[in-house]
Amino acid sequence: MLRDFTVKMPEGGEKGYVSIHKEGLAHAAWLSVYGKDEQQRRLAADFVEYILQRAEKAGDDVYEKATKIIEEGKTRDSLKLEGFEKKVEVDGKTYVVKVIGGEAVEEERGGRKLLRIKITAEVSRVEGEHIVDRVMREYTITFGRYGDRNETAGFAVARADAPGGREADAERFSALIKALTGKEPRVYRMKNGAIIIMCGREHLDGFRSFVELADAIARWLEETRR
Repeated sequence: MLRDFTVKMPEGGEKGYVSIHKEGLAHAAWLSVYGKDEQQRRLAADFVEYILQRAEKAGDDVYEKATKIIEEGKTRDSLKLEGFEKKVEVDGKTYVVKVIGGEAVEEERGGRKLLRIKITAEVSRVEGEHIVDRVMREYTITFGRYGDRNETAGFAVARADAPGGREADAERFSALIKALTGKEPRVYRMKNGAIIIMCGREHLDGFRSFVELADAIARWLEETRR
């Protein structure tokens, strides 16, 4: 928790300060709803309210960013994958996503800590009033930290052996990710025919809304921070 704050001690007559990182604010927001007792929830809520007041004084952009972080924090660990169902639109087509279950698993490869998110779901396309092309399989997205800025990115590959081939699989994969996180992934078509689905930190934050994934994601983010 201490890593969620930055402290600058007073020097040369200047004032010091304590700043809270994004993750710390999101966690405080989560505690304001899911804290272990009334006292902890009240203290966290008071702290969040104080941060919002300071953010409001700093300007609209700062206030909007703080509000977004707080809202995301409050929704963490609030949903269940099992039985989750949602209708979404991808590339002008409507899909129905029904989740069977899922998990997040940490592993190491080549000295890099990775996080695999595995979701078993049925993804179906809607035509008019009918549901067609029902496909159920396990979808896997592998997250890692990359570059000088240690940025979070997740990758998956559309399967050529899936019903309808890579293009159809990529659309179903995108529908699943959008249903669970509220945001479509980026899709890249390679010269060799491969289709890569790419997620960012915003998608990982969306996955944290689900109780089956939240703890493993939080642990991995902490372990891979610089």
